[in-house]
Amino acid sequence: MTVRSGTAADAAALAGLRWRRVTEERGYTGTDRADFLAMFADWAAEHSSSHLSFLAEVDNEVVGMAWLMVADRVPTPVRRHRRSGDVQSVYVVPELRDAGVGAILLEAVLAEAAKLELEQVTVHSTERAIPFYQRVGFQHDQRWLRWQPE
Repeated sequence: MTVRSGTAADAAALAGLRWRRVTEERGYTGTDRADFLAMFADWAAEHSSSHLSFLAEVDNEVVGMAWLMVADRVPTPVRRHRRSGDVQSVYVVPELRDAGVGAILLEAVLAEAAKLELEQVTVHSTERAIPFYQRVGFQHDQRWLRWQPE
């Protein structure tokens, strides 16, 4: 297995994994797959500076992905260049779950976050994946709040 940073050429494979996740885990039954793949490729190109993709491959087949969203933060007199990150859309094909693929993907994401000197990295997790994130050092934070429109 190899894990690497994604490129524009990987957009179709990444879109395919995203589609697969929504249809398998969330029961989406839409028939607009081709439209989604095209839209996703455009989105990935437009957001390539703020959303960094990582892929896991086995025998040249993409079997997992993870994204690191990087956001600029308001500067302070002490830290004039501040950024934070958010782990998004981590997905491993079901047949390879619990085989370490997700851990290696997340290791690559967090190595990039350290290289970019991000102040913090957050993740919005499913219940099933919370222990996975805790094993690599993510912790609950009492100060993190969320607002959603009604």
